[in-house]
Amino acid sequence: MKKDISASFKQSTVLPWVELRVASQSHACYEAHSHDEFSFGIINQGQANYRNRQHSHQIGRGDVVTINPVDVHACNPHEGTWSYSMLFVDTLKMGDVQRDVLQRDTSDYTPFLHDVERHPDIQRRFQALFEALQSDSSALQAQVCLFDFIEAMLGRWGQEQVGRMTKQPRLMQIREKLLDDIDHTHQLEDLAQEAGMSRYQLLRAFKSQFGLPPHAYLMDEKIKRAKVMLKSGNDIADVALQLGFADQAHFQRQFKKKLAVTPKYYQSHFLPK
Repeated sequence: MKKDISASFKQSTVLPWVELRVASQSHACYEAHSHDEFSFGIINQGQANYRNRQHSHQIGRGDVVTINPVDVHACNPHEGTWSYSMLFVDTLKMGDVQRDVLQRDTSDYTPFLHDVERHPDIQRRFQALFEALQSDSSALQAQVCLFDFIEAMLGRWGQEQVGRMTKQPRLMQIREKLLDDIDHTHQLEDLAQEAGMSRYQLLRAFKSQFGLPPHAYLMDEKIKRAKVMLKSGNDIADVALQLGFADQAHFQRQFKKKLAVTPKYYQSHFLPK
């Protein structure tokens, strides 16, 4: 895979819990992955194949894509290149905004209902929000634009519900074990015994519940933690060691598979110039 030098990253200064990503004339392809944050954005040019959980979409210019936290997804250009603008918003902060908009007291967030939105009003509100964040001009303006966008999105919620599998305690226990011992080399046999399942049953059940099999889920979590550590200025070799990668080269290969850029290139956008 070639490095995607078309991509640029930026942490908002007015809403520091929002990250911006812009890709221009990108040819990069991504493996299935997830984010801890809410992520949503607009296609500025080209066409792409977008898969979110079990649904596939053909998307193009003007389409607004939405991705809920931990939803496994992939989005790759259909032919040639494509350009897009994305926002990654902290889940807890998004939940706070949604509670205000919905005027209800809940400890959880409300997932976006649709993977793709094509309503002109939603497109307009997203563009206004992105421009407010990109310009770094006013926190108030950015907050107003964010509320406007979320209001438009939740206004389409209606009485529909998102079907979500009830969490199985044993699988949640395995997930927590993976996340608690992220630098450990886990054995499938040990995880299956702890879950009280056969190895095959564990793989199927874990993927059904969390979107990825255990190894891929753990790797996805490592990359998400690596992003946080890199943005904080940690040395790349130390990040690889702390997250249990075989070596720095292995870390770089896995990071590039998920983000289409090297750890060094990603980190360079967040360190003081």
